[in-house]
Amino acid sequence: MEGHALITLLTLGTVLSALALTRVSADLVLMAALAFLLIAGILSPTEALAGFGNPGVITIATLYVVAAGLKETGAVQWIARRLLGHPKTEARAQLRMILPTGLLSAFMNNTAVVAMFIPAIQDWARRLGLSPSKLLLPLSYAAILGGTCTLIGTSTNLVVDGMLQANLGVHLGVFEMAWVGVPLLLVGGMFLVLFGSRLLPERGSVSEELDQIREYGVEMEVIPGPLVGKTIAEAGLRALSYGYLTEIDRGGRLITAVDPDRTLQAGDRLYFVGASECASELRRIQGLQPANGSVHKLDVANHQRCLVEVVLGPEFPALGRSIRDSRFRSRFNAVILSVSREGRRVPGKLGDIVFRMGDTLLLEASDQFVEQYRFRRDFLLVSALNDSTPPDFSKAPVALAILAGMVLLSATGLLRIMEAAFLAAGAMILLGCITASRARRSVDLPVLVVIAASFALGNAMTVTGAAQWVAELLLGSGNMAPWLALALVYLLTAVFTEVITNNAAAVLMFPIALALSEHLGVDFLPFAIAVMFAASASFVTPLGYQTNLMVYGPGRYRFTDYVRIGLPLSLLVGLTAIGLIPMVWSF
Repeated sequence: MEGHALITLLTLGTVLSALALTRVSADLVLMAALAFLLIAGILSPTEALAGFGNPGVITIATLYVVAAGLKETGAVQWIARRLLGHPKTEARAQLRMILPTGLLSAFMNNTAVVAMFIPAIQDWARRLGLSPSKLLLPLSYAAILGGTCTLIGTSTNLVVDGMLQANLGVHLGVFEMAWVGVPLLLVGGMFLVLFGSRLLPERGSVSEELDQIREYGVEMEVIPGPLVGKTIAEAGLRALSYGYLTEIDRGGRLITAVDPDRTLQAGDRLYFVGASECASELRRIQGLQPANGSVHKLDVANHQRCLVEVVLGPEFPALGRSIRDSRFRSRFNAVILSVSREGRRVPGKLGDIVFRMGDTLLLEASDQFVEQYRFRRDFLLVSALNDSTPPDFSKAPVALAILAGMVLLSATGLLRIMEAAFLAAGAMILLGCITASRARRSVDLPVLVVIAASFALGNAMTVTGAAQWVAELLLGSGNMAPWLALALVYLLTAVFTEVITNNAAAVLMFPIALALSEHLGVDFLPFAIAVMFAASASFVTPLGYQTNLMVYGPGRYRFTDYVRIGLPLSLLVGLTAIGLIPMVWSF
């Protein structure tokens, strides 16, 4: 093996280790690898930057705008209201949810589908008297399986299609994946309906913590004296042992998520949240007196506050830091009421809790919080729990018509999927389904950077001969049956997907699969399809696929819940895919 091939494999190993074992964001890791390969002379600038001009990557960027238009108009909720209904049993509820989720995920970004469905499913479960944990993980799995049914259902399919176009000049049709994707959705869906009730836990939703929350609310009034004219920090109200200040009622005007530099005035009514000892601590501060003597259990319904549920993702800037050190209130203009982790509320003083990926926070925030942060990467999910305002569905039929037109133009061959996506995104903006500013914010740039930078590693594997060497190592001394090699490619891709991003797994396995097919002297297309399906088959951990992590907190799941139901589902889906792929795309 030549020196450049060895350097490429060492770089690949470093990238995989960094993605699996560190908190460094994937876009930074892969861009660092791209820069190293370029500076080391292993890749030319054209080869290193080829991913940024790949049709698949550009199509994914454009489809973010289309998905955002569907989200803004409430099109998914519009469909959900008509399809979910009022089933009588838990199994029927799962079936009524899996089918529309799979259908919608086949034609739009499955992450957007899950983000929009989570609040609807939580409310639906409450009305049906079911535990949300029986529905939310099947929601994620159905979205993943539905995304495999069409070329545009998931970004992984478009990435592999883009590599096929670049390397072999092969272009897949929009519905070509359906020959395997639809059976996988049906098989996986039936497994979830038949065995989901036994394998899934029964736990309440995050919002039910309001009935169990141990913090108490204490109202105090500032009286003429030593505190008047001082800031909140100077008065010592930011360093309490048993509570913290959440709101100020000043002449009927409510000031939330209080700024520590705000000056206190006589007559201010201060609202604190904390342990029961908070009341005694506050009475010892000169210049404060109980407001009407009230010390009461926290009652969100009767207090002026907006409750928001958020899930922390890998891009949250304060992972590994305590709530106190993170300055959460100042940064996000919101107050944390409770933190859930692995299905349980985290005990102890809130200020001492250290943030971890997947934590679910129950926040008190302003009405603008959801609008401000739903397109940003600080949180995977942002959902208002007590928002009863129905969305404006007037543009929903327009957005759905645009989506249908995009699919029709591409499926009939009149336009390529990238061209159809460009038209659909433009129509979403021109017809008022989404504003231009929100369209810009909807494009997930870090994800696009991860995909595009991954192409550099894939190209390096090919041009240095590293992929050929790995293929020879996998084949061993003798020839391997094509179906066995296909199973090996599927297995390796599925394992990579569980520890790194699905798109990166597809890009890294593509050159290895290509080299394997060349060594065996068989058609490469079945191997590319196997990579495509395996890269989406992430069911065993909450970290392998973004939708799995999104439902982790709201469903109050634990890591073992994913293994218990995800492992048999992965085996079932894998065996079905490996059996069907050679029947549709022969070797």
